[in-house]
Amino acid sequence: MKYLKPHGGLLALAFICAVITAAAMLFTPVIIGDAVDCIVGKGNVNFGKLAVYLCVLAGLIAAVLLFQWLMNLCANRAAHLAVADARKAGFAAVVDAPLSYVDTQSPGDITARISVDADQIADGIVQGATQIFTGVVTIIGTLVFMIRISPWIALAVAALTPLSLLVSYFVARGSHKYFTQQTAVRGELYAHTEETVRSRALVSAYGYAERAERDFDSTNTELKKCGFKALCFSSLVNPSTRLINSLVYAVAAVMGTVFAINGQVTVGGITQLLLYANQFARPLNEITGVITEFQTSLAAAQRILDLTEVAPQNDDGAELKSDGNISVQGLDFSYVQDRPLIQDMNIAVNKGTLVAIVGRTGCGKTTLINLLMRFYDPVSGQILFDGTPAEEFSRSSVRKNFGMVLQDSWIFKGTVRDNIAYGKPNATDEEVRAAARAADIDGFIERLPNGYDTVIDDGDGISQGQKQLINIARIMLVDPPMLILDEATSNIDTRTEKRVQAAFDRLLRPENGNKKTGFVVAHRLSTIVHADVILVMDKGKIIERGTHTELLKKNGAYASLYQAQFARTYDTIKA
Repeated sequence: MKYLKPHGGLLALAFICAVITAAAMLFTPVIIGDAVDCIVGKGNVNFGKLAVYLCVLAGLIAAVLLFQWLMNLCANRAAHLAVADARKAGFAAVVDAPLSYVDTQSPGDITARISVDADQIADGIVQGATQIFTGVVTIIGTLVFMIRISPWIALAVAALTPLSLLVSYFVARGSHKYFTQQTAVRGELYAHTEETVRSRALVSAYGYAERAERDFDSTNTELKKCGFKALCFSSLVNPSTRLINSLVYAVAAVMGTVFAINGQVTVGGITQLLLYANQFARPLNEITGVITEFQTSLAAAQRILDLTEVAPQNDDGAELKSDGNISVQGLDFSYVQDRPLIQDMNIAVNKGTLVAIVGRTGCGKTTLINLLMRFYDPVSGQILFDGTPAEEFSRSSVRKNFGMVLQDSWIFKGTVRDNIAYGKPNATDEEVRAAARAADIDGFIERLPNGYDTVIDDGDGISQGQKQLINIARIMLVDPPMLILDEATSNIDTRTEKRVQAAFDRLLRPENGNKKTGFVVAHRLSTIVHADVILVMDKGKIIERGTHTELLKKNGAYASLYQAQFARTYDTIKA
């Protein structure tokens, strides 16, 4: 209803058309009955009246066809516009959701909610808004017209009707849980498929294809079972209600015949009663027939509404324009409440300082970066930019002050120009080219078939190093005051690493002499030997800090890490 409300005009028009359609259908038996009464006997037919009734009947049938088409058109348009809004809200919720929520969800399942589940809702709205509403109007109108002809037959028909409704209710109630299971398992199937396709090379490298197929078959079989149970259960509705409706029709026929023999009802009246009895049954069959679609839609609606109702991260606050001075004071953080990660961290970084963060896997290096970028908020303590707590600034403005290159570089499908201008869409062509030259990637781009207008994506055979250089060109274009390099050279060869490192150094130390504050998270210690300060982390705490030379002389944790990577060089320095 939330997403249908803006399209209430279309729904209102659909309901008006539904009323006209139902009214035309209700008057059709009256005209047919009166036409039958024009045929009194052999040689006694009132052809004048019969012709008029046939013309009226043709008009009513034409009205039913026209307004039923208009009703479906309006209902379909309202449904698909509402679902488009829901899909848009679902995608916006994913974009605006806290990283803590996105990290716990499967990309495939989220995709299924926004695409497949949304389409399921559209089908249910169309079926429900048209057939249910038209059916209710038809049932009420039919009873009124039947009472006009014979109150006793109308009473008999009305007395048997609750049986059909009770059957529909119990079947719908029982099948709902199966449809809910079906949509959940379908999301799991999408997630598994997306994960397998995305990691296709890894699946092949480890010979996991057969196991991946078995896992898929297992989920697919579960989906089949859920769907089969839901379908079997819901399919009981239609034959059950048809049986009851046939009983209603038989009762109306027998009672109408008895009343006609006694002279209480004309032959045309019997015709009307039988047509109304059949017309009374048809909406019930249609309504119960859409229960399967409606149940599926309800389950799908719950999934997409759960997504749209995820509370977005608060983005209130002032606009940050940092000089590059950062202070971390008494910082505590944990992803899981009773499993602390970062504990009582204190750091002071002045403008233009290059900070390297090293340590064993899982010690909290990337977590510190996530906190600096305000992807997560600390449990206690605070981060200050130029002496002001980060909480006073909007998250978006904090992130605009950072340029970030991650281990997994990201290229989207689009031109090279659009990829570089991702953070500054209004950049001029010369600005894009200048950024590419500064990142040492312009030569590669010029060799592409259409240069900067070449459409690329992640699967175009572009090397990891070239992707990283495009990412650095993005940052060159935006020119933020602070930079983050998070394991950006771990997936590339040594030669390309030097190019990436040189490009990053040009970012940190531009020709205008305005040094930027930089954070480098690295496992390759060769990339951080010239850092102004190196922070060594272990179990969420900083256990050592200093320059490369100072930390080697301490012969502590950093020296052990360095020795593990460069044993011979270390022995020479130590000697």
